[in-house]
Amino acid sequence: MLALFDLDNTLVDRRGGLEDWARDFVRSRRLPGGAQSVICERLRARAYPADFVDLRKALGLSDDPGDLWREYIDGIARSVRCFPGVREGLEALRGKGWTIGLATNGAGDIQRAKLAALGLASHFDGICVSEEIGARKPAREHFEAAAALCGLRLSVEGWMVGDNPETDIEGARAAGLRTAWVANGRTWTDGLCEPDIVASGIAEAIVAVQQATV
Repeated sequence: MLALFDLDNTLVDRRGGLEDWARDFVRSRRLPGGAQSVICERLRARAYPADFVDLRKALGLSDDPGDLWREYIDGIARSVRCFPGVREGLEALRGKGWTIGLATNGAGDIQRAKLAALGLASHFDGICVSEEIGARKPAREHFEAAAALCGLRLSVEGWMVGDNPETDIEGARAAGLRTAWVANGRTWTDGLCEPDIVASGIAEAIVAVQQATV
């Protein structure tokens, strides 16, 4: 049985990690009070090296954008934390014979830095990062690549677990996967087909996926 997982704000608290890093960065550079909001707004959805070309100008910094990107990678890797129950949940799936894959959008270096810092990489049979394969969720090609990196093909018995209604849930449904949405305090988006499972958090989602597959 295949279970694919999103990374940011599904397994790890990227939102909280970004806010922590931005606050420390602003303090260390003695930037004005509004700088933290500027940084978080720019990087809230995703972060790539090109974003730091614009942030350098917006914040009045003299650093090379490449240096700022590397500083961001190091800082975020130290700042992000797994949500409660992530490791235990993945280990439980592994113990029951599941094949586990990561299907994440983003830049390869930052996503892999997070996995390394948190010790999560070894929990996955395959790691699929959009920048590395040239296809972003919700494209079917991304889910196909994620399954292939796990040594499998997509099937109706496979699952995608994620927090984003469009990229994770709608994309996976279109690719033929069953879906579990991690709500994190939100309500489901009107106008979209509901996922197979709605869970309050990742630990609950993993338990529900196992129960739905018995």
